[in-house]
Amino acid sequence: MHLPSPLTALLTLTFSLPHVLAADKPYSTWMTDSFITRGVPPTRWYTEATLYRGIEAVANHTALPNYFAFLNTSLSSTLTPSGLFRDQWSPTDLQLDHIRIGSTLLYLYTATSSPVYRTAIDFLHSSLTTQYKRTASGGFWHKSPKYPNQMWLDGLFMAMPFYAGYTSLFQPGNTTAWDDILLQFSLVESHCRDAKTGMLRHGFDESKRAVWADAVTGASPLVWIRAQGWYIMALVGVLEWFPREHRGYGMLKGWFLELAKALKREQDGESGGWWLVMGEEYVGRKENYIESSGTAMNTYGLLRGLRNGLFAGTGEEELYLGVARRAYEGMVERFVARNGTGGTLNWEGTVRVGSLDGNGDYKYYTGVPVVENSHIGAGPFILASVEMERANLCGSNRC
Repeated sequence: MHLPSPLTALLTLTFSLPHVLAADKPYSTWMTDSFITRGVPPTRWYTEATLYRGIEAVANHTALPNYFAFLNTSLSSTLTPSGLFRDQWSPTDLQLDHIRIGSTLLYLYTATSSPVYRTAIDFLHSSLTTQYKRTASGGFWHKSPKYPNQMWLDGLFMAMPFYAGYTSLFQPGNTTAWDDILLQFSLVESHCRDAKTGMLRHGFDESKRAVWADAVTGASPLVWIRAQGWYIMALVGVLEWFPREHRGYGMLKGWFLELAKALKREQDGESGGWWLVMGEEYVGRKENYIESSGTAMNTYGLLRGLRNGLFAGTGEEELYLGVARRAYEGMVERFVARNGTGGTLNWEGTVRVGSLDGNGDYKYYTGVPVVENSHIGAGPFILASVEMERANLCGSNRC
């Protein structure tokens, strides 16, 4: 999918990144090559699956066979010749994180028509739709049995783009499935969207039994940057598959635009990024910081939304391109480190994890350590880099 020519012209005339033109090669391939050189374990786990998504974008953008071959080799090694996952998870351990790998399997299947991939894809779809537990309202538990009746923004990214892709490719007329996908977002919107800021709380407990659950909404108390990132990537991912004639398309697009407005308001003026714990009362606190994975996710989500025409008719394309440009420039300055062995890049500033296992308070989120070369952070940065390069925002196709 390409940008409409008027918008392409606007991008070319309006933006440039002069301070990164000395890059040896585009950051999308440079960062990807760096991670491949260091070694990426072949696994179905969501952390690597998030990086695979970035490599998938590079493979499509460059058309270089080595990137597709890497994905094909990595994913096929996780499966038996009959299409079963070599490390099948227990039927008592049903977490939406397990479904994330399905999107890359769909990509590989559409390119190869391999029955091995199709078997794995069908297994994931069947597991999700027939085995995974749901709340009384029909929302998927984030993880069973550990988090009963809880929906997290994370889980929408893990499962809904795959669910939508599967439905579009194999069951496009399945209205029940499209309604089900819409329901997952509707539930999160009704419980987690903060009316004051326009952002979404990390998750909610429909039973309101979790120690952190709001007595009225069941929502967790804080807005965590990576949850916003997971959510905006889930929205753009699902909208690429969702039928435009379905009533839910406009609803999903509206939620995307509302979140984009909130991200514009919350963008840090100095760094161009977003704070780990978001909200006016937390900005600038000693323990808080500009976090790289959520910043990359938000940047990618805005850029992908622009390319897919989600801002069309708003008259605000240039405004949001500015938001994304500032965020991308800030990431290159703060989080892309040219200190790796053999000319490789390192990715800095990603918080290791974020959970609602405890009380979900400020001290918890700011107390989680920051790690280097996180796949969760680098994958979205690669995705954002590809979008910058595709839109010719970098000058000579270099970001």
